[in-house]
Amino acid sequence: MVEELLTAAAAAGTGALLYLGSAARVIKQYEKGVVLRFGRLRSGVRGPGLTLVVPFMDRLHRVNMQIVTLPVPAQDGITRDNVTVRVDAVIYFKVVDAAAALLRVEDYRFAVSQIAQTSLRSIIGKSELDDLLSNREKLNQGLELMIDNPAVDWGVTIDRVEIKDVSLPETMKRSMARQAEADRERRARVINADAELQASRKLSEAAREMSGQPAALQLRLLQTVVAVAAEKNSTLVLPFPVELLRFLERAAQQQPPAPEARPEPPPDAPRPAMTVREPHAREHRAGSPELPQDRPGAAEPPPSPAAAAQAREEETGAAGCI
Repeated sequence: MVEELLTAAAAAGTGALLYLGSAARVIKQYEKGVVLRFGRLRSGVRGPGLTLVVPFMDRLHRVNMQIVTLPVPAQDGITRDNVTVRVDAVIYFKVVDAAAALLRVEDYRFAVSQIAQTSLRSIIGKSELDDLLSNREKLNQGLELMIDNPAVDWGVTIDRVEIKDVSLPETMKRSMARQAEADRERRARVINADAELQASRKLSEAAREMSGQPAALQLRLLQTVVAVAAEKNSTLVLPFPVELLRFLERAAQQQPPAPEARPEPPPDAPRPAMTVREPHAREHRAGSPELPQDRPGAAEPPPSPAAAAQAREEETGAAGCI
């Protein structure tokens, strides 16, 4: 009788151990357990630790409550300004309602991935290329709102959405590079023109200062010559001020012309004979008007060029005769 009791106790203990082994479940700290008994949801969500379920009646489902990082595949789209781009993103989300995430959607990960892809395509079509490249914070917020609205019913909340990369066609990259180069060249020209304007103003001020002291211009010229000579150049270009040329021109105009120097004849050359011309007697008819040259005090008109040449020939002939 005692042996039968011991055998029954051992069998009961073994059965209890088997029952506890099949009923005991361990839920990790970052998980929550949802129990379904004959397919129906049991009230309450099991927390982390050791929990018991009824074998062959209850089924325990563990739901991860950690933040999930889900990459969104790259999506091709056309922006509002008709530029073809390829954009990819990443989503950070977590489950806040384990029962809803298990019962209201078949696979919440796949559902979040699909809604993220469609929302990303919608964002691409509503945005311009400049917004995708420079205003990503606003686009990230809009994309987060678009994904979070349907995900709330699934027991999932979107923590953050980030656009990772925007791929452009090669033709668009070259066009943007030319645009950036042209913009930089424009800014360089504007800066250079501004510098020229400031330099011209300073030079005009310096010219006004030097106009009062002409010696300052000469000193500046000498400084320029010294600066050029310090470069060890073989050719020295010396600027000549126009004011000095004008000064020399005015000085030459004010100076009286010098008399022409006649060449002296050689000592052995014969000297021409001096001839004395008697004044011709002027006969006037009675009653004839007096000519201008016959008037007293009237100056004798200068001889014509032909008469002067003839007089020189006569003098030369007289000298030869002597």
